[in-house]
Amino acid sequence: MLKLIVSLSFLIPLCFINNSWWMVQSLLFLMTFMFLFLNVFSLFFGNLSYYLGCDIMSFSLILLSFWICTLMITASESVLRSENHSSLFLCMILALLILLYLTFSTTNLFLFYVFFESSLIPTLFLILGWGYQPERLQAGVYLLFYTLLASLPLLVGIFYYYDSGSCLYLPLLEKTLNMNILFYVCMIMAFLVKMPMFLVHLWLPKAHVEAPVSGSMILAGVLLKLGGYGLLRVFKILTIHGLVLNYVWISVSLVGGFLVSLVCLRQTDLKALIAYSSVAHMGIVLGGLMTMSYWGFCGSLTLMIAHGLCSSGLFCLANISYERLGSRSLLINKGLMNFMPSMTLWWFLLASCNMAAPPSLNLLGEISLLNSLVGWSWLSMLGLSLLSFFSAAYTLYLYSYSQHGKIYSGIYAHSVGFNREYILLFLHWVPLNLLILKSEPCMLWL
Repeated sequence: MLKLIVSLSFLIPLCFINNSWWMVQSLLFLMTFMFLFLNVFSLFFGNLSYYLGCDIMSFSLILLSFWICTLMITASESVLRSENHSSLFLCMILALLILLYLTFSTTNLFLFYVFFESSLIPTLFLILGWGYQPERLQAGVYLLFYTLLASLPLLVGIFYYYDSGSCLYLPLLEKTLNMNILFYVCMIMAFLVKMPMFLVHLWLPKAHVEAPVSGSMILAGVLLKLGGYGLLRVFKILTIHGLVLNYVWISVSLVGGFLVSLVCLRQTDLKALIAYSSVAHMGIVLGGLMTMSYWGFCGSLTLMIAHGLCSSGLFCLANISYERLGSRSLLINKGLMNFMPSMTLWWFLLASCNMAAPPSLNLLGEISLLNSLVGWSWLSMLGLSLLSFFSAAYTLYLYSYSQHGKIYSGIYAHSVGFNREYILLFLHWVPLNLLILKSEPCMLWL
């Protein structure tokens, strides 16, 4: 584990050498494959160093972080072209990757909290430094205050748990009988905001709309997964309270997912639409996770990984259109089939993955989550059917409005994508559809 941390740290000075952009990207790809061949497919923590270890859950999410961070560099060529502090930008991405790596691989609950919070700082800098509109300042403040205010109770909860004579080593966490409801809420609130659960999701669309493409990719791809990962870890402690109180969060996430899907159908901003669809997807992940069943846990991990790749790819597509047309409005981004015909295929492929069409990993995750929620209560079928239907509806709305229709008269030329963009979309879509052939790590890790 430490060898990769050291390699990543040594990449940071490399960012400040002239013309090192593609070299850093290639080395990150190399390290991704090095990590892939570490093969931590045991149910216990493998590759242990002093405080870093890796089980299947950590392994899959660290691999996702490496992959998305490498693709962020590929997607952000405009930063290099416009010479907008490109070395600092690379430095931020690497800092973020190191912090995410530490967050997912630490075996101590307190250190998990420290890294969980510090991954916010590079994200904030990405939004404030390379965002597009002046409102990015407000978006950054929203992001900071929502997540920081919700996380302070978690810190108090961790100290309280440690003080009650328990140890913070993740594999040895144990169920607690003498804790009260306040402790339960403190321990999970930070993760619910980070996921984000409906009602505390307002920071997400704001942050997405103002962030540069790399900020959106990492937010949708990995940072939303921190919440799910944290919940999967702390539910070892909270099993007994969870059995009594989890119905509240399941209800909120199912109703919220349906309401957010309706909000999606009214969006005219491409990025806002994809951001709200993330809230709906994480709603169903949260619902399945809260049932605390085998299907729910496995399905939530699977859908988190699938959504990370799919959502990140859709943000890349929205950015490709934005770089050509200078607008993210659906009123201008319509009839794109005439403008960039070969991109329409990628829009179709990633949009169909977004509504969980086979053979994507989303399908496996959603089937598993449907199974867990219906097994938990028959009543959830109502919410789930609405959620599934409207999830397909807003994805079709996104695809058909942007690709079909009369082309906006301000666009004169037809444009072809760069090879870089096709490779970028290919590298999002292929793992998403090939992982279903090797889904044991996602589905059999408990």
